[in-house]
Amino acid sequence: MEEQAGGPATPSLEMVPPTESKAPSRIFWVILSVILVCGLVCIAVAAALSLTQTSLKPLVQVVRLNFQNQPGSQMNQSAIINKSKDTVTYCVTSPSNQTSMVLFDRKNSYVCYKPMGQRSCYLRMMDASDRETVQMSFNLSEDRVDQVLFPSRRTQYYREFLEIVPGRPVRLEEAGEAVWALCEQAPIYWVKRKEGPPKQRLIYLCIDICFPSNICVSICFYYLPE
Repeated sequence: MEEQAGGPATPSLEMVPPTESKAPSRIFWVILSVILVCGLVCIAVAAALSLTQTSLKPLVQVVRLNFQNQPGSQMNQSAIINKSKDTVTYCVTSPSNQTSMVLFDRKNSYVCYKPMGQRSCYLRMMDASDRETVQMSFNLSEDRVDQVLFPSRRTQYYREFLEIVPGRPVRLEEAGEAVWALCEQAPIYWVKRKEGPPKQRLIYLCIDICFPSNICVSICFYYLPE
């Protein structure tokens, strides 16, 4: 009996490459994802802060206006500029540390006076010159904060007479928010300008105020005798 050449068959062994671990690849992608998310969050926060700083410019500014009206004396004024409410409030402080306030409310077209030591306010309608005063004050607030204004040959001095209209006080819905915030609980009365002085007038009080337009006005309130 003959044996087959080559002897018994030997099974063939195939070479299988070793399986690579996927753990390092997953960790890499997780770290990369975290870095990308943190980067996006930082960019979003920085953009939000930049937008906030840009949009939230100071809408309320205080501009100091000191007007040297006489040698050795000074009339202290400050103008509160509120761009969000479209108002300018002039505060005039006397040497006795009493303050009169004049509000220009361009939104409601009012000028309101609150004289020092008085329990009443006086209101009139705004005209074109008043709107120019408000705009000039806004422009001034864009340039610088503090200014000292000196009289010159170009300084113009006026006296303005406002007649107090007798009757009931101004109603809340007529005055508007800015006027009521200035006067608080004080009654508000209408006043009106007079082109020519009447033959008889009873001067009640006056407010001396100067504006950046190089104009100083002595605003006097009066009653007509009954």
